[in-house]
Amino acid sequence: MGRVGVLLLNLGGPEQLKDVRPFLYNLFADPEILRLPFAWMQKPFAGFISTLRARTSRDNYRQIGGGSPLRRITEAQAHALQDDLQAKGCDAQVYIGMRYWHPFTEEAVARIKRDGIEELVILPLYPQFSISTSGSSIRLLEKIWSEDPELQKIKYTVISSWHDRPGYVQVMADFLRQELDQFANPEQTTVFFSAHGVPLSYVTESGDPYQQEIEASTQLIMEALERPNPHILAYQSRVGPMEWLRPYTTNVIAHLGQQGVKDLVVVPISFISEHIETLQEIDMEYRHLALESGIENFRRMPAVNIHPDFINTLSEMVLEYLDKPSLRFSQVFRPQKKIKLYPQERWEWGMTTTAERWNGRFAMVGFIALLVELISGYGPLHLAGLL
Repeated sequence: MGRVGVLLLNLGGPEQLKDVRPFLYNLFADPEILRLPFAWMQKPFAGFISTLRARTSRDNYRQIGGGSPLRRITEAQAHALQDDLQAKGCDAQVYIGMRYWHPFTEEAVARIKRDGIEELVILPLYPQFSISTSGSSIRLLEKIWSEDPELQKIKYTVISSWHDRPGYVQVMADFLRQELDQFANPEQTTVFFSAHGVPLSYVTESGDPYQQEIEASTQLIMEALERPNPHILAYQSRVGPMEWLRPYTTNVIAHLGQQGVKDLVVVPISFISEHIETLQEIDMEYRHLALESGIENFRRMPAVNIHPDFINTLSEMVLEYLDKPSLRFSQVFRPQKKIKLYPQERWEWGMTTTAERWNGRFAMVGFIALLVELISGYGPLHLAGLL
């Protein structure tokens, strides 16, 4: 076995308020996230829309301390994984590559080359595969690999999904059990699995396995819990006017309150690290909605972060895949048709719940504004008259 590396893939997030606008720019400059009819429009429009969204998005991040904790937590996971692998006799170097913020995937790949890594395990930190999360990062890596003969000498394998991994399922069940035990009637408490949403078209038109894997994870966790609690699954973070996976978290929470549910524990099923969607969306926004709807006791299961049992699960996966036949980029699931992708976090759009329905309209207005300004040279006052 040559020099071994592990590449952890994640989304990334602005670490400080000053990072928000450039982070949004990176996001909207990705043609998979916001596809425009002409390639030359991509960067100007990314600059326009990121400036438009930055103020509201900064306000959202300000509520959780002024930035995303995702890099700090991912780095801690990488250090813990490296230590655990070394304790098991595997002298591996662990790297992290973020899709839209530092350290970028390209930066991680440069370090992998510099360190002379000969065998590489690529591990997305998304338990359930989606074309917009794991798929997006893997497609980027495939492009980087195809353009660099030196990288093509590295023996690599991809772990594309681990939604049914026994260790992951068990640690989630253990965390859930601990939260349930904080209630006066643990076995009567409703368990609410809240997964990140994706547009319905991902599943129905492109065959994205995400919904199927989320449902499978939910069922496996409840089986491992070994308790008769009522449970329900819904999807959060819907953006814009298009149809997303249902039911929506906000609708279900309100409905549960109307049905007389008093005790509710939320399980962030698709998140293994704390970030804005757990710390702000669930802990603040959904908590407020729950209490307003009549739910009296609201708790949220913490993300597994760097819990030793979770890190052990990651290290066991790495060791197992080092001994398996390699899974190539070309073997990872691909969309069955070309579709427009949307940001994985609704906060990246700088939207609030009440403003979500206007997202599509604002985006269209912004697009028209950019087109008019670029093509005709009209300024904002002229544009206002035109619209």
